[in-house]
Amino acid sequence: MDFAHWSTLVGTLLVVMALSVSLLQRAPLSSSIVYLAVGAALSPWWTGALQLDLLEHASWIEHLAEIVVLISLFTAGLKMSSHTGDPRWALPLRLATTSMLVTVVLVTLVGVLLLGLPLGAAVLLGAILAPTDPVLASDVQIAEPGDRDRLRFALTGEGGLNDGAAFPLVMLGLGLLGVHELGPFGLRWVAIDLVWATGCGLAVGALLGTGIGEGVLHLRRRYKSAVGLDNFIALGLTALAYGIAALLHGYGFLAVFAAGFAYRRVERRDAAKRGSTQPAAVDAPPASLPAAPGLDNAGERESLATHEAKAGAFMAHAALSFNEQIERIAEVLAVVLVGALLWSIAWREASWLLVVLLLVVVRPVAVAIGLARSDTSRLQRRLIAWFGIRGIGSIYYLAYSVTHGLPADLAGRIAALTLAVVAASVLLHGVSVTPLMAFYERRKSRAS
Repeated sequence: MDFAHWSTLVGTLLVVMALSVSLLQRAPLSSSIVYLAVGAALSPWWTGALQLDLLEHASWIEHLAEIVVLISLFTAGLKMSSHTGDPRWALPLRLATTSMLVTVVLVTLVGVLLLGLPLGAAVLLGAILAPTDPVLASDVQIAEPGDRDRLRFALTGEGGLNDGAAFPLVMLGLGLLGVHELGPFGLRWVAIDLVWATGCGLAVGALLGTGIGEGVLHLRRRYKSAVGLDNFIALGLTALAYGIAALLHGYGFLAVFAAGFAYRRVERRDAAKRGSTQPAAVDAPPASLPAAPGLDNAGERESLATHEAKAGAFMAHAALSFNEQIERIAEVLAVVLVGALLWSIAWREASWLLVVLLLVVVRPVAVAIGLARSDTSRLQRRLIAWFGIRGIGSIYYLAYSVTHGLPADLAGRIAALTLAVVAASVLLHGVSVTPLMAFYERRKSRAS
């Protein structure tokens, strides 16, 4: 198709989705299912407008998925407005460590014993499928600032943390396959891939998010400057955190999530300095302010942005509002891409047994172990177990593995297994998210 046809198609999709968003929110159907179907329709299965092959186009698929995940990770970090001492942080930390490790171990056993994969390939498959997805999980994440719900907090934090925490395990799988250096007795992997890269990523993100956030507030309050381009600040902080962490051989995914969290934490610390335990209220929330460059609107935004008490709240809300918008656009691109890739894999290599085991056995067992004796209800643990959504993060790790030496014969099989899981997750979780979350909210309302 030429540019005019693509323009018409994309424009139609965006307008239709914008007009039908209220209907989709009430129906047992997520927008991701629509995007997946559009991608499949564009593939050679129907129109042939997109002829993508994951193995052939792995490099740019890797970078596109990487950008989408980075946007979503920064957004997830911004949503986590709680301080680090909040006991609720134990939930995502346990999910992103203990539960993720249990998932990798169980998928590795399935890969070796039932699928006949070599140990390294099975570990790699487990690492690819272990992280839950921050891109497709927006319906079960924190929706409003100050949301105290443990279910949403746990899923938001898990999606932000484990996309980066899975990286050492991906490197371990590649190392066991002989395409990455592990060092004698795995010491290089432990020192560099696990300890240094993880700590470096978190430290870089925390320092940048705090420093830039504090700097923005100082300039706005003291000099009435640095106003009007909050979107530049959000994108710039995301790019800086990722780039500097990568240059220092740290994990950029963790850096970006930590940067978003630290940037938002500046707001909380600023409110605490002014004697409030809650972020300063903004009379007209930045997300609701019109984007038109009228003088009244510009003056109102500048007044809020430089207000002594409200500057912190405005800064955080403006960044979150912008990121949520571009996250939705990124979701369109990413899920259409997944749908367009489905035709290219050898479906005979896919294992529906793996799909079933991952969703109804592996994930529930991993959550049960990770959240044992935690301060969560049985219903919350069951919903956390079900909403282990797999998506764009898995696509990124798959493409990354292909571009970093994964043998072609194993790449084709792991691609089929991964895409089968991702497609099933988009469909099953997309159909179930609306009724299950509505049920949860009703139960919570009755309990309170």
